[in-house]
Amino acid sequence: MSDFPTSIVDQVAHRPWPVPDAPWLMTQSWHDLLFAHWPVDRQLLQSKVPPGFPLDLYDGQAWIGVVPFRMTNVAPRGVPAIPWVSAFAEVNVRTYVTVDGHPGVYFFSLDAESALAVATARSLLHLPYYTAHMDVRGDAAQIQYTSRRIGGHAEPAELIARYRPLGAVSEPLPGTLEYFLTERYCLYNMGHRSRAYRLIHHPPWKLQHAEAEIELNTMAAAAGVRLPAVAPLLHFSTRQDMVGWAPTTLEPV
Repeated sequence: MSDFPTSIVDQVAHRPWPVPDAPWLMTQSWHDLLFAHWPVDRQLLQSKVPPGFPLDLYDGQAWIGVVPFRMTNVAPRGVPAIPWVSAFAEVNVRTYVTVDGHPGVYFFSLDAESALAVATARSLLHLPYYTAHMDVRGDAAQIQYTSRRIGGHAEPAELIARYRPLGAVSEPLPGTLEYFLTERYCLYNMGHRSRAYRLIHHPPWKLQHAEAEIELNTMAAAAGVRLPAVAPLLHFSTRQDMVGWAPTTLEPV
């Protein structure tokens, strides 16, 4: 039985722009999520992003994130969640871009343990999904997360980490780095011939600081981005629920 709170579609006061008039099409719930962010060279990062997606910077600094979590309630609107289909682990590698004044997320990769989800997202959304062997254990007190990308045509990518939340829960304030890195309501990607974006909606993030022991992390390296030898900025979220709309084609650049 789904525990998805559809009432979130009425929580819109925090949004930077209105939700679309069209009906939303799908749901997802994200659990035990770690935001691990590193500052990276802006010119290097821009060279890895398709033309037409200008990097979004915070005080002149570019950022890349590695974000492991697990999902439930992954289903089209009106379709009940199905065991082993609507729940699986995922880890993504992301940076931040702005197109036509709308800040959003650009994904270098999204690794998931569901081969069906990978095939569907690649076919319908043209997102760079990859199948991975994943093992996620523990609870909000501490998460043990292991992911290893599989498939002969994919760049090797692995993550082995333990992480846990620290301190009180709070909503990031507008203007802060935490807000910049998390409060984003669209994602951008390249289709076969054109730029596209996909709108999402969720309540404000509820974050905690976090600590992590990252034993192995080659997720960004698989995208051609070398992480700096500095400790990442870490945040944890117990749960976030979202709804999504269909992709929309942007004007050519």
